Amino acid sequence: MNFSKLVISSLLLAVTGLIACQDKTKSLNNTEKVNETIEIDSSEVLSEKVLTAEQQAALTPDTVLAILKRGNEDFISDALTIRNTSERIREAALGQYPKAVILSCLDSRVPVEDVFHRGIGDLFVARVAGNIVNEDILGSLEYACKVSGSKLIVILGHEHCGAIKAAIDNVKLGNITALLSKIRPALTADTPFQGEKSTKNEAYVHHICLQNVKLSIRNIRDKSPILKEMEAKGEIKIIGGLYKMETGNVEFL
Repeated sequence: MNFSKLVISSLLLAVTGLIACQDKTKSLNNTEKVNETIEIDSSEVLSEKVLTAEQQAALTPDTVLAILKRGNEDFISDALTIRNTSERIREAALGQYPKAVILSCLDSRVPVEDVFHRGIGDLFVARVAGNIVNEDILGSLEYACKVSGSKLIVILGHEHCGAIKAAIDNVKLGNITALLSKIRPALTADTPFQGEKSTKNEAYVHHICLQNVKLSIRNIRDKSPILKEMEAKGEIKIIGGLYKMETGNVEFL
């Protein structure tokens, strides 16, 4: 065989191989597409409708608390259902009547709606590092309850909180300094603690997390006459909770 024929033969083999590889790739891609098709049983879809004003008004604070506890049980047992998000977006477009308002820490490891197995339109969620209370947070809570009818306020702290540790260590940094000043009163709370009072002691960090939740609850009652009166009348409840990082369980206080 001469050189030109050898080159042509080699080219033909290369082209044939390339076509075969392309066909194989197409076949694999088609297989992948088939494998990506997932059928979801209707029982696994969160079918609850967005609340109406009438349904929200009929709820009591204790009923809402029971709903949140049951939702948290779903979360920790990995029994979450698929949310009918698109439908709920449309249903909630012209109005919202959430059951509760959650004041949570900024921490990315605390997915509030998932923690309570709720969907769009179910909860107001306010997030700020250290779940502290300031004027803006108070205004948000008053709006959620007095204006929009929510029945329950939950101050949701969590274990291993970075803001709590920073307050214990008396960190000074920009606007963080002012934020931490709202946590530091929890360090001098009346509840005694026996042991090393430093961030090296997880028991102490846990203790201050609890004290900080209680501090936020006191601040709400002391600084919001609106919410204090609503609670006194039984229209709302103001409670605390601590999210356990290892299990996902919320321990209500």
